[in-house]
Amino acid sequence: MKTLWFAWRYLWSRPLTAALNVLLLSLGLASVTFLLLVGAQISRAFERDLAGIDVVVGAKGSPMQLILSGVLHIDVPPGNVPLVTVDALRTHPMVASIVPISLGDNVQGFRIVGTSHDYLRLYEARFAAGAPWTAPMEVVLGAAVARSLGLALGSTFAGTHGLGTGGHVHGDSLYTVVGVLAPSGGVLDRLVLTDTESVWKVHEDATALDDDDRAAMREDREITMALVRYATPMAAMSFPRFVNTTTELQAAAPALEITRLLSMVGLGTDVLRAFAGVLLLTAGLSVFIALWGAVRERRADLALLRMLGAPPAKVASLLLCESLWLGLLATGLGLLLGQGCAVALGWMLALDQTLLVGGLIWPPALWLVPAMALGVAVVSALLPAWGAYRVGVLELLQ
Repeated sequence: MKTLWFAWRYLWSRPLTAALNVLLLSLGLASVTFLLLVGAQISRAFERDLAGIDVVVGAKGSPMQLILSGVLHIDVPPGNVPLVTVDALRTHPMVASIVPISLGDNVQGFRIVGTSHDYLRLYEARFAAGAPWTAPMEVVLGAAVARSLGLALGSTFAGTHGLGTGGHVHGDSLYTVVGVLAPSGGVLDRLVLTDTESVWKVHEDATALDDDDRAAMREDREITMALVRYATPMAAMSFPRFVNTTTELQAAAPALEITRLLSMVGLGTDVLRAFAGVLLLTAGLSVFIALWGAVRERRADLALLRMLGAPPAKVASLLLCESLWLGLLATGLGLLLGQGCAVALGWMLALDQTLLVGGLIWPPALWLVPAMALGVAVVSALLPAWGAYRVGVLELLQ
């Protein structure tokens, strides 16, 4: 304990140097923390929201846009597709189930999704209150939607046309809340779910001129896309090709598109990782120079300790403990800065409504941060500590 106390006093005997070393090391560790946190949360969000979906079928266009809009709900869909075309796929021998998705309206930025009860079963949704819808114009709210909008069972609201705020409000068609989902940390938390008939009803009531017009609309009904589960793993080889070549639809595999997206984002991550490495290297060099200079400046103190009976290992351990104090302080500060940057990113980009990035979490990979701090501290102190260990008392006195 005395060694730790002496090392602490020695460290702050030069406060500016100590503060600079802590700052440099903290910035490097904060960069690593930020990358680990964002990477872990985005990977977890992708794995959670893509679970159970083998392929997404929708309008022709960008496959990645189809995945981002229909599965993760962070983009605009490429268009609508005829309902009869999607229904024809239900009889395909390679298809186990199809979940329809209809988009087009929102409530204060949260998407209203027309679908079936299979969508709830797909994500194994649990209810905090109420039950699933049983009729058109009844909705089930995600946990984040209910909390943000202050809606509860029995509340009514009107949807806004489009997937963003500022569109036309369908004031004549009110939704009624019949259920609120328990928090899941997934895509369901930020959605308003209702029957597909509700989406058709809202838009048909708003545009139909008479009963004949309404009947014509029913015959030409469309949905935005469909989430497909295969009946056999072999379907992954042939079903997307069948859809893309023989129908007016396109099939996009979520796993393939997300892998391509992550590879595109990987360049920016590599640059940030290299920047963090440069900061850590600079911090390690700064700590080494500070400790090497401390050995020369404290020759009288070291000589006095040796004369009082301190063995060489005791003297060397003072420098090692001083470096470990730096690593410990930088670890705490770096973790706080990294967590704070992740929270700020989620707040500024509204990622809490898209990929749920920004919460205070501790993924297993984050243990790498204190390990790196310990490694930099020990490596930086090895040579100065060895120099202090080898110096004799007579040489120190001279």
